[in-house]
Amino acid sequence: MLFHSSIFILGFLPVCLTGFFTLGHVAGAAGALVWLTAASLVFYGWWNPAFLPLLIGSVLVNHAIALKIRHSPAPRFWVTVGVVLNLAVLGWFKYADFLLHIIDPTAPPLGVTLPLAISFFTFQQIMVLVDTARTAASPDRHGPVCPGRLSPNVARARGHAFLPYAAFVTFFPHLIAGPIVRGAEIIPQLTAPRFARPCGDNLAEGLLIFLLGLGKKCVLADMFGGFADTGFGAAGRGIDLTFFEAWYATLSYALQIYFDFSGYSDMAIGLARMLNVRFPLNFDSPYQAANIADFWRRWHITLGAFLRDYLYIPLGGSRVGRLRQAANLMATMLLAGLWHGAGWNFVIWGGLHGLFLVVHRAYRRLFPPLPAPLGQLLTLAAVILAWVPFRAASLPETLIVFRGLFGFSGIALPQMIVSAFPPLAAVATPVAVMPSLGDARTLSFPEVSACLLLGWFIVLALPNIHRMTERSRHWALTASFALSMQAVLFAPHVAPFLYFQF
Repeated sequence: MLFHSSIFILGFLPVCLTGFFTLGHVAGAAGALVWLTAASLVFYGWWNPAFLPLLIGSVLVNHAIALKIRHSPAPRFWVTVGVVLNLAVLGWFKYADFLLHIIDPTAPPLGVTLPLAISFFTFQQIMVLVDTARTAASPDRHGPVCPGRLSPNVARARGHAFLPYAAFVTFFPHLIAGPIVRGAEIIPQLTAPRFARPCGDNLAEGLLIFLLGLGKKCVLADMFGGFADTGFGAAGRGIDLTFFEAWYATLSYALQIYFDFSGYSDMAIGLARMLNVRFPLNFDSPYQAANIADFWRRWHITLGAFLRDYLYIPLGGSRVGRLRQAANLMATMLLAGLWHGAGWNFVIWGGLHGLFLVVHRAYRRLFPPLPAPLGQLLTLAAVILAWVPFRAASLPETLIVFRGLFGFSGIALPQMIVSAFPPLAAVATPVAVMPSLGDARTLSFPEVSACLLLGWFIVLALPNIHRMTERSRHWALTASFALSMQAVLFAPHVAPFLYFQF
């Protein structure tokens, strides 16, 4: 079930909220948690009920292992068992065909279907197991109620009963594509005294954030996705892209993935807020980053925190020699790339970001910082270019796009544009239409140009919705609401979120 589908907005969400608060009033927090867990399982099983036993089994096994860790004299053994089991299940479903192809390129694929959200619920439960081993269990005393901020004591909560744990793992706002949240952040909120009581401020604030995220997805991400699909689709068929076709496809994809995933995260944050749960921020205007390290502090923040705390630091982090630091960074980012998908294109993307981080760290040691505008420009260029192998389906497709980006496949512009600005004839070949840009009409070039200018103005010059004033948020909602509802109610198909495939 998709957050931006009519069945979710008009059916599942109102039924879920009504049942949650009704049972909270009648049966207390325990009844509300049972309802929330059941609703989340329905939400997950809507895609394919066959994988519900996998999710339920994962919750049962991991909770049992967490109990063993808390009460065993050898907690490291049980942590190892839990992490190995989780990674084995994830590896089978996500990487079996990829590894088989590496071992034997001629072997037929195993045909293993990737369960929805397995990367996310696996990582979150690994975090619970590791955190449980790191600290002794303590009773849950804290959790924010309406309204308020996360208590600093929430992070110290550790021991979890089964029902709150199951509700945390299956909690539908973050189940499918994050944010990747820690049990110590969320479970104390699920056991707070007033958790299941309706709060007008949380409902209003959550609905506003949800609708703004819906606009990001339906109005912006899907529009830029159409432009990106045209260019990358042509490259996938072996068609050379001219300079503007390659750049417009790449710039469109950079906007598509940002608006798509940050829109999903905003919708998840809004849904959780309506249910009196506060999620951490997952995107903080990443394309405005001053350097590549700053980019990773702003892009998919919860994934970056997971990689830092559960991979980079355990490998030694920055506490070791410079060569080892560089190796740790490369290993972390290569695994981050592989986490996104079982394919060499994702490994290349992770390797590029690892290289960027290593170069940035070396530059910072040897030279003074770059002027802020130049640092931001270089960071943005590196991030955009790295999106090419991430989006491309194969290495040949990647090379076709890169040839176009650097002008090796020529520069072409519509005849109408060249006639209006004759000096352009010195650098561009006039053509009737540009077949790999937009819908290949004469007006596609100015149309896509205007959309790209708007999109990049939004991400580079405006604050994100969590830093907007209340007045700005309402103006943004007013501008996007009608188009969002049109997309939800009348679009010929519902485009899934990009991160559903990861």
